[in-house]
This record gives sequence, structure tokens and C-alpha cells, in this order.
Amino acid sequence: MAADHPMTVQIRQDEVLTGEAVALDIQPLSFFQRALGCLIDVVASVVLLLVLVVVSSWLLGGALLDAAAAPILGITTAVVVLVLLPALVETLTGGSSLGRWAVGGRIVRVDGGAAGFRHAFIRAFIGVLEIWLTFGAVAAIVGAFTPRTQRLGDLVAGTYCERSRAPTLQPRPVELPDALSGWATVADVGRMPDRLARRVTQFVHQAPFLDPGARARVAAALAADVTPHVSPIPAVDPETMLRAVMALRRARESRALALQNERLAALTSGDADTATIRTARQ
Repeated sequence: MAADHPMTVQIRQDEVLTGEAVALDIQPLSFFQRALGCLIDVVASVVLLLVLVVVSSWLLGGALLDAAAAPILGITTAVVVLVLLPALVETLTGGSSLGRWAVGGRIVRVDGGAAGFRHAFIRAFIGVLEIWLTFGAVAAIVGAFTPRTQRLGDLVAGTYCERSRAPTLQPRPVELPDALSGWATVADVGRMPDRLARRVTQFVHQAPFLDPGARARVAAALAADVTPHVSPIPAVDPETMLRAVMALRRARESRALALQNERLAALTSGDADTATIRTARQ
């Protein structure tokens, strides 16, 4: 167990049990999905550029613009289509775009917060170099060697593309093991840190899908973290103890919620009776 202790600390800091254990609720978009989304955005931008070029040519042909203004118009159009418009769309849609919407992703900060216009502008500005001027080579190389498939613009802006359509789990309620029904009547489960409670909940619901070896190691590590909050400690294996603890927590929270609803109902009924008495007196 001494050799597994550093791994336990790292898991706690990242809020991930192990590489093969618990899937993250929010995952970075894969390299190929990001590439497909980027390709869709590039095609849409090229189509928009072609439309604007045709309109500009028609205007120049109609002598509405001087021929000397054509380079200025071209540069302005490129800046608007390649930098300003993507940054504006990404800001207004909360980190999305046509391509990212198609593949189910959105841009967020590395800390999980929403990205702003500054982040979007930096990404779009650097994207001119890594996507347009190098035909996507720089973005592909950098994205292939970063853990979250971040391109150069993401690294500078401090963002990454998260999976916004990750399938949500529908876990069933954890039942109290029959062997611990007597223990549950005298057990005292204290309040656990929120991170620890989330990790235990994730493990309990996903344990049947884990490798047996990883399942046993993670259960032992979590049980060691939960032990200070439980008294008395049941004489069972770590996973059974975790299931019993989560069942007791759920029952306690359900009772607390029921009591709160009863109090609210009583207060509402009391207010209604008071209002009726006042009306009758008037």
C-alpha cells in the first residue's frame, strides 16, 4: 500500500480515479473530432470568402469602387472573416462554432470556466498562422502532442476544447448490503469532503465496468480516505463498506429533504390559515 500512496494523492488532485477507472464527466474533444470540426469551419470560411469576393468583384465591375481600393478591401475582408467573425461567433455562442457544434465541442478555459472575447480573439489571430498560412500543419502537430489536443492558439490563450455532448450516466440508487443491516442501525457517517464524496459515488456506480485489479486498488484507496469519517468501521471488504456508506448518506439526505418539505408545507399551510383568519376578521 505504501507504493500506491503517491498515486492516491495524484488521483485526488485531478479528481480522476485512475486512467482505466472512472470516465470524466467532461472530457477534452479528441484529436480527430477537433480536426473534423476545424475542417468544417475552414470550409464555411472559404465559402464566405468566395461570396464576399464575388460581391466585391461585382462592385468593382460596376465602378462603385476604385481599383486601388481592391487590396484594401481584400485585406479588410480577410481580417473580418478569418479573425473578427470567428472570435465574435465563439464569444456569442459560449465557445462554439459551426464545426464544433457539429462534432459536439466548445472552447473553455483550462480551469473549466467560460472563455471570453479575449481568448477567442487570441485563438483566431494565431489561427491565421497555424491553420491558414500553414494549411493546418502547425495546429495538427501541436494538437497531436498536447494532452488535451490543444493547438498553439489554445496554449497561448489558456483554453481547450471540451466535449459538450458526453453521455450522462443514469446511476441507480445504491442499496445497503444485507450483511450490514445491523451495522447501519448504529453507524455514524460524518460529513465527507465534496471531492471525496464525488469520487466514491463515481466509483460505486462504475465499479462493475472496471478491471478487477484496478477495482480492488481504487476501492482500497477510497476506503482508506473514508475511514476517518465512519464509526464503527464494518468488518467487510473496502468496496462493500463504500457501498454501505453511500447508502447511509443517501438515506440521511432523503430524510433531511423530506423533513424540509414537511416544514415548508407546514409553513405554507400556516400562512394560508393566517390569511384566512385575517380575511374573516375584515
